[in-house]
Amino acid sequence: MNFFERQNEVRRASARLVVLFIVAVLAIVTLANLLVVVASVSGGSEPGEVAMFAVLVTIGTLIFIGGVSLVRTASLRSGGGSKVARALGAMPVPHDTTDPHLRRYRNVVEEIAIASGTPVPELFVMNGERGINAFAAGYTPADAAVAVTQGALERLNRDELQGVIAHEFSHIVNGDMRLNIRLIGVLAGLTALSVIGRILVYSGGGRQRGSSNNSGAPIALIGMVALLAGFIGVFFGRLIKAAVSRQREYLADASAVQFTRQTSGLAGALKKIGGLDDGSKLRNAKTEDVSHMLFGEGMNFSSLYATHPPLIKRIQTLEPDFQPENLAELRKQWRSQPPSGLREDAQLGLVAEHDMPAGGAQQSTTRATPAPTRANAPISIDPAAVVAGIGDPNATSYTHGERIRGEIPAVFADRAHDASAVVPLIYGLLLSADHDVRTQQHAILVGKYGRELADAAWQAGGELQHLDPHLRLPLVEIAFPALRNREPDQIREIMATLSDLIAADGRVSVFEYCLGTLVFSGLHEVLTHKPRWSGSGQRLHSSRAAVTPLLAVLARVGNDEPRAAEKAFRAGMNVVYPGDDVRFELPQEGILALEHVWPAVDGLNGQDKAKLIEALVTTVMDNGRVTLEEAELLRTVCAVLHCPMPPLA
Repeated sequence: MNFFERQNEVRRASARLVVLFIVAVLAIVTLANLLVVVASVSGGSEPGEVAMFAVLVTIGTLIFIGGVSLVRTASLRSGGGSKVARALGAMPVPHDTTDPHLRRYRNVVEEIAIASGTPVPELFVMNGERGINAFAAGYTPADAAVAVTQGALERLNRDELQGVIAHEFSHIVNGDMRLNIRLIGVLAGLTALSVIGRILVYSGGGRQRGSSNNSGAPIALIGMVALLAGFIGVFFGRLIKAAVSRQREYLADASAVQFTRQTSGLAGALKKIGGLDDGSKLRNAKTEDVSHMLFGEGMNFSSLYATHPPLIKRIQTLEPDFQPENLAELRKQWRSQPPSGLREDAQLGLVAEHDMPAGGAQQSTTRATPAPTRANAPISIDPAAVVAGIGDPNATSYTHGERIRGEIPAVFADRAHDASAVVPLIYGLLLSADHDVRTQQHAILVGKYGRELADAAWQAGGELQHLDPHLRLPLVEIAFPALRNREPDQIREIMATLSDLIAADGRVSVFEYCLGTLVFSGLHEVLTHKPRWSGSGQRLHSSRAAVTPLLAVLARVGNDEPRAAEKAFRAGMNVVYPGDDVRFELPQEGILALEHVWPAVDGLNGQDKAKLIEALVTTVMDNGRVTLEEAELLRTVCAVLHCPMPPLA
């Protein structure tokens, strides 16, 4: 099952969720009506009154359940993944942390984000939670948050933490997060009646006990009806949660293994959950609300309600020879000496240099990182293989992402994590090498922010001139959480300022366009929680007017010679429109012509997007080389299409 098939499966799961929700609501309404009819008849009510009560109960129940579900879903959607994390008591990872556990955690997440072509999520830690667990939450990848427990950071070694984080990234990439948010909203509506019923029963009962009359009896009776109907909601809610979640956990495990190309990391994390007394349990009272989002079971459920496959089966899927008695041996061993993730890292040589605390206080073996090859030599990339890797990165992608992250100088990475330093850093990337243009850009910043920030951007721009060009967009990617974590007006000001800086010299380079498009798209989703372009229902055969200039621009970016550009263009067009004789013509607006392209191509269905990406890679590979500009533009196009593409190694 590839990325596009998994996206379709998520849509089918969403449809099933709606059907199950309707069935559950009908069951609740039926039971509520039955209870009201029995109570009314027992009280001597006339048939007409009974019918009226039934209608009122039906309307009231539907409005109440539907209203609670909609309000809860809208609330979570507007807050993004960070709202879910904070609701569980998770705290953001400080930008200047020297804690080796947190530094390792942040670097693993950034490596996986770079390797998978996914925006870097905001990072949280659940302090005080001794169980090993994690979750990813958000409505879109751009507003996602990842949270791990303190127990996971302390007990898991780097490979095991990679396996857990890769598992969570599978949920981000495949659209499970949006499904999970909707599921929380559905469950809130289904279970709300039981909460209200409990309150009314206690309230009515208290009045009865404290008063000589029975004025509290009607309240208690209404509460009892709501409570009994609510039990049906709780029952169906747990069943729906289990039905939607279990299979997706198996898929996320499989994706994590393919990504890291080793089962020992993920299997090791699962073994530690089974072998340690704290397991994966969370102490937070809201655990049940998000149990379907967690890496491991956050609380004890019966097998009927379990949101995850049995732990031993998850381990045996990765290591078929593993037996329950092996888990018992590990449990006995770890009770006498609990595992330490950092100590295991040192013993296994898994400590990356950029995981070490400032000042090099941690002494351990450092994993060697080979220097990348930057030569523009002929290479061979299969377009179909690139399409297969969309949303489904492999171990080569992870190795490349780890290497890229390791090459980013610490001085720039530290600024990228700092909310107060990240804005001048990003602006510095756009400052021109031409002194006159750069002076004009500096004046723009002075007018908007004052001299202090403008001077900081000027200084950053000078320092960034020496940064390897291959690291510029990855630096922007790891800066995104600090960039987005501010008030909406500030975000809009950043977007407007980026536009002004890019337009200062009257031309737009490929890098400027890619940086602007990636940041604009991501920040737009942070503000609105929906894609920047709202096109939908498009098909390739009706999108020729958008696809043609896209391929023309990409062909020209990779080929200075017009004949070579036309040849690359025709190679790509032959993939999407075989046999069509379309004239090669570069749009007058140049790369800015793509602004008219995005609404149509982002609205393509999954299979048409796959075919378009194959055409794009075919265009790039026509001359057997991939330039930096081609790679950056190709990845930007895939990001706009919401098809996360691993970097071309």
